[in-house]
Amino acid sequence: MILLSLQRINFLKKLNKTLSNSIRALSMDAVQKANSGHPGMPMGMSDVCTILFKYFLKFNPKNPSWINRDRFVLSAGHGSMLLYSLLYLTGYKSIKIKDIKNFRQIDSICAGHPEYVQNSGIETTTGPLGQGISNAVGFAIAEEILKKKIGKDIINHKTYVVAGDGCLMEGISHEAMSLAGHLKLKNLIMLFDNNSISIDGPTSLAVSDNFKKRFESYGWNYIEINGHEENEIFKALKKVQNAKKPSIISCKTKIGYGSPNKSGKASSHGSPLGLEETQLVRKQLEWGFKPFEIPKNILKIWRKIGKKGEKIEQKWNKIYRRKKSKIDIFFKNNFTTSVLNEKRIAVKEGKNLASRKSSELIIDSVVKKNYNLIGGSADLAGSNNTKTKSHKILTPGNFDGNYIHYGVREHAMCGIMNGLALHSNIIPYGGTFLIFSDYCKPSIRLAAMMKQQVIYVMTHDSIGLGEDGPTHQPIEQLSGLRAIPNLNVFRPADRVETIECWEHALKSLETPSILSLTRQNLSPIRNKFSKFNKCSLGAYEILRTNKKVRLTIFSSGSEVELALETSHKLAKYKIYSKVISVPCMELFELQSNNYRNKILNETKYKISIEAGSSDYWKKYVGDFGITFGIDVFGKSAPYKDIYKYFGLRASNIAEKTRKLVK
Repeated sequence: MILLSLQRINFLKKLNKTLSNSIRALSMDAVQKANSGHPGMPMGMSDVCTILFKYFLKFNPKNPSWINRDRFVLSAGHGSMLLYSLLYLTGYKSIKIKDIKNFRQIDSICAGHPEYVQNSGIETTTGPLGQGISNAVGFAIAEEILKKKIGKDIINHKTYVVAGDGCLMEGISHEAMSLAGHLKLKNLIMLFDNNSISIDGPTSLAVSDNFKKRFESYGWNYIEINGHEENEIFKALKKVQNAKKPSIISCKTKIGYGSPNKSGKASSHGSPLGLEETQLVRKQLEWGFKPFEIPKNILKIWRKIGKKGEKIEQKWNKIYRRKKSKIDIFFKNNFTTSVLNEKRIAVKEGKNLASRKSSELIIDSVVKKNYNLIGGSADLAGSNNTKTKSHKILTPGNFDGNYIHYGVREHAMCGIMNGLALHSNIIPYGGTFLIFSDYCKPSIRLAAMMKQQVIYVMTHDSIGLGEDGPTHQPIEQLSGLRAIPNLNVFRPADRVETIECWEHALKSLETPSILSLTRQNLSPIRNKFSKFNKCSLGAYEILRTNKKVRLTIFSSGSEVELALETSHKLAKYKIYSKVISVPCMELFELQSNNYRNKILNETKYKISIEAGSSDYWKKYVGDFGITFGIDVFGKSAPYKDIYKYFGLRASNIAEKTRKLVK
């Protein structure tokens, strides 16, 4: 019996190694054919991922979007062939062998770094190192929220994230892991590919961290294993299944495992091994098959691994059907009535309000009926006005809330919000100052790339914040954000516009939105109620001083009031104009040619007014126009004095415009 048991163990070890080698072979062959890519990491982490997928990961290739699946995130996105190989081998329809053969080629789903495709098994777009870690924290938070709101019999899954040395060097890893430890996200498991190699060579060139102390200080479990020893991998994964806090399994691996001349070296990190070396790998691993050839018996075993999840989901579906109505209530978007009510109140009251305060009022109204709207701020809740009396705070071990204190972690906050949005139909919003959008930009860019509904509340949006000075006064930030494809940048001019911008953001299912809001009070520019959302046009006429006009004045946000004052001053000199409020350039660009021509081409002369970089306005004002803006850094002083210093006064703008028109 003992002999039979040993034989069985040895057989399984040999089989699992063969399964791992199939990942290695596909990975090195795809990189070699593309003559581009990173073979070392997939070859090093194949053993770990084989054990994970075979014995622990809960997934169903026939339904990649099953809400209660375990999430598998590849933060070390350069090792993308690890993910593509696993998806193909386990039977996902999204990736066929022809896709792997076309790795890194146009229109292949097997892109150079994983790119999110809904219902494909690719959970998120990774590549910028550390982003996947923050996404994984977002997945884990979403799991805890839904488990509390809907029930652990419906939502109870793990989030696994594969991270490399580079991911953990990036500062975002500290921010995200620190918050994860604080919140005790027990279903979050990191598999650290601890191969000690980066592009420049051994990580000892730049890193001497004590990983154990570092991660334990965050409040994580820390386990060290040999990433090529099956028993150690299995025991570690088994141990963390019932953890009380997030866990990291440090897998000591050999990059390019199986390569006689390049394993353990930087040369296997980011370049093909070479045809001669791939043949040596085959010999070393006893893999006697042609490139891209997976023997039928091996593929059959992998597909059997993929089929396990079908029965698990079928059993789950019986419970789901009983609770479907509860789930539907949680995810139902119900904000139309709140928006219209708030618009009526805004018009009736006619108060001077900072747009950050106007934002708070609409958030408070909407969040009461939209349970899937999860807010937060990077330690600026009172300044961003993102937290209202209707919010409940998420706290360690208690996720019966809808507001996250992210701490001073702007970068992680935005990466985590991407994870929240990707997990299910959660709508995350988070606040910081507009100046700190520079910290957030990599995550914002990825949200736009992935077409995720993420909302950024960015206040203190100009020199109007005043005495905090040029370090906090955004100048070039709006232009930088407007340059990102598939991102709506809103800059509302009053309370009604703020409500309408929020409405559009809540309706934009495939586009992230930035709400650029003021610290200072704004006067109402809209005094009539209308169900129609004018801000959805991106730009619209707010004032006309005569039927026939010679001048068009474009403006946004706090400067619309200045534009109106300027228009009235010019009218005294019989220079008649129309004022165009431009709350969102991106939406304006989507309008019909007829509408855009009506706005843009009625007059020869045009000016723009915005207290920031002027470059994006030049396409509107043309050769005969003037852009009134700020193309240098700001000043520390009361905000009215700063506006005066930079010539952003109606009298100055009117005088210069008179000279232009004459």
